[in-house]
Amino acid sequence: MECDEVMLTVRITATERTLLRALAQGHRSDVSEVVADGLLDVLPSLHCTADAYRLLAALTTPAPCALTVWLPAELADLLALASARVAQSTGVRLGSSCAMLGAAVRLWLAQDPQRLAANLSTMHAGRRSALAAA
Repeated sequence: MECDEVMLTVRITATERTLLRALAQGHRSDVSEVVADGLLDVLPSLHCTADAYRLLAALTTPAPCALTVWLPAELADLLALASARVAQSTGVRLGSSCAMLGAAVRLWLAQDPQRLAANLSTMHAGRRSALAAA
C-alpha cells in the first residue's frame, strides 16, 4: 500500500499554534497545508549558513505543544535532506525529521504575521489560478 502523505509531529509553543490556526482559518485551509506552505518558504533558504544557525536557535527554545500534521511524502523527504544540509553547514545533527520540521516551522512563524498572511495569499492565489486553468 502506497501512501502519498506522511504524518509528523511538530513541537511548537501555544502562541505559535494559535498563529498557525489563525493563518489556516484566514486562508480557508487546514494547518497541515499552512505548515507545508511554510516549509516551501523556509527550506530553500537553508543553504545559507546564517539561516541554518537561525534554525538551530529555534530548537533551543522550549516548545511545549505537540501538533500532528500531514505532509506530502515528497515534502517530508525534503526534511531529511534539509537536516543533512544544516548538519553540513553547522556541524550539528538534528536527529529526526520531526526536529527539523519543528525548527523550520518555528523559524517560519518568527516572521511578521502580516508578511506570513500576505505570502500565504500569494501562494493560495497561484494554486487557485492553476486549478481554474486545469
